[in-house]
Amino acid sequence: MKFQDYVYERPDMERFRREFTALLERFTAADTFEEQNAAFEAINAARTEVSSMLAIARIRYTINTADPFYKAEQDFIDEQSPVYQGLITDFYKALTESKFRDRLEAQWGRQLFATAELSQKTFAPAIVDDLKEENKKTSEYIKLVASAKIEFDGQERTLSQLSPFMQSTDRDTRKRAADARYSFFEANEETVDGIYDELVRLRTGMARKLGYRNFIELAYARMNRTDYGPEQAAAFRKQVLEHIVPVASELSERRRIRLGLDSLRYYDGLSFLTGNPTPKGDPDWIVAQAKAMYADMSPETDEFFRFMLDNGLMDLESKPGKRVGGYCSYIGTHKAPFIFSNFNGTSHDVDVLTHEAGHAFQAYMSRDFAVPEYMHPTLDACEIHSMSMEFFAWPWIGSFFKEDTDKYKYSHLSGAITFIPYGVAVDEFQHIVYEHPDMTPAERKKAWRDVERKYVPSRVYDDMPFLERGGFWHQQQHIFKSPFYYIDYTLAQICALQYWKLANDDRDSAWSSYIRLCRAGGSDSFTGLVKLAGLRSPFEEGCVSSIIGDIRGWLDGIDDTKL
Repeated sequence: MKFQDYVYERPDMERFRREFTALLERFTAADTFEEQNAAFEAINAARTEVSSMLAIARIRYTINTADPFYKAEQDFIDEQSPVYQGLITDFYKALTESKFRDRLEAQWGRQLFATAELSQKTFAPAIVDDLKEENKKTSEYIKLVASAKIEFDGQERTLSQLSPFMQSTDRDTRKRAADARYSFFEANEETVDGIYDELVRLRTGMARKLGYRNFIELAYARMNRTDYGPEQAAAFRKQVLEHIVPVASELSERRRIRLGLDSLRYYDGLSFLTGNPTPKGDPDWIVAQAKAMYADMSPETDEFFRFMLDNGLMDLESKPGKRVGGYCSYIGTHKAPFIFSNFNGTSHDVDVLTHEAGHAFQAYMSRDFAVPEYMHPTLDACEIHSMSMEFFAWPWIGSFFKEDTDKYKYSHLSGAITFIPYGVAVDEFQHIVYEHPDMTPAERKKAWRDVERKYVPSRVYDDMPFLERGGFWHQQQHIFKSPFYYIDYTLAQICALQYWKLANDDRDSAWSSYIRLCRAGGSDSFTGLVKLAGLRSPFEEGCVSSIIGDIRGWLDGIDDTKL
């Protein structure tokens, strides 16, 4: 059955509450392990049914945020998901207090119970209304950004559709496109600041109601970080500052020289005077190349990608009203991943397809787990699958980029390095914001600009006042939608770069490790999964410095002035 034919029916949450409560009572009252285990399986089946309906509605809403039916369904989700979360918290409490806990752990694994213990600390009935309001404010931001209609070169365009012009070889075109993009955010500056003010207030209030000192502690619990905290994140950021920022700065200087510029400005998103690498065909052609690639990569990827195509489980092209960005979702009742992106004619089309395919491949490989928590690991581990898949695609990348293949590889690897400092800057900024929740919008922007100068010193904004006073983060939707998520990309990038190095030395060993990691789903914590894969933890002192030398050597071996 194709995704377009999946039946959506708004869940009757009152009926679900009654049935779920009855199942929970059955679970608690069970006299034998066998009875309790049967109730456990019935609870998971009921959860999967509801979560699948919510996933279908979210996907269809983000494909077209102007659709009145699915806009109403998204409003329903915003209103009801905290109620659903409350029921799951009740289940977690019963699970951790079970008299058969040892046998349940033996059958279903320790990670479920670690998640259950931590999740109980993130919810109480007293914050239900706050959670509903948080959802509404997040949706307000997403809809605002998706609604952008920007006149450029005689045509109305979305933010995603401006991207190719921001990579033009003509500097004036790049500047006009960048100015058009940031003029949208500047025009909505007060609205975005107001949304974020309210989100910071709500999140800080919820944390205090739950007994936390600030939202940072609650956020880490929300992210199910059972094996590290802010101290480990700060130590990782320090490794990045010491070992990656200098290399990223060198790469920016090499780019400035390649482009023949006196300095790189905010509108200089170009990497080469001959133009950035671009895929050599339209979206259908890109998908055809991906199909051939995954058929050749392994029997597992061939089966997976055919399943995605046969069931219409991708929506890839940018269009009016569509939410920006890309993501992978999962519909449990169909055991089906779904890939969402916004193709725009740049190399990002291939990046996002291989990236989200990495997420989807992991979900496909984990689809037989009976425990919903094991379908996906925590987000830090999830991003290992996606970012590593980008690098596992390298042997086939020439089929997408033809004569731009060397240019793409250089851009991709150097881009991975230059991204990491920005990623940790987003994380440090959020720590500052939630440590000082009474900051004014102007103070937050100054804090962002200070952090940006620390980690990305090459950025020059002197002719764009909005960015110079610290407005760049207004476009980073993770800050609004998924607080403290962004460092997960950087942790995973360090792991993905280990796979890049391992694949260069022994591709079969690297792929076997990757398959093992994908099959494990979320059955262990981040550091546990990293260990299972045979990788070094990014938190381990010396991990970052151990990989940067090989990458720097590869990049130094390329004469980028000839690309």
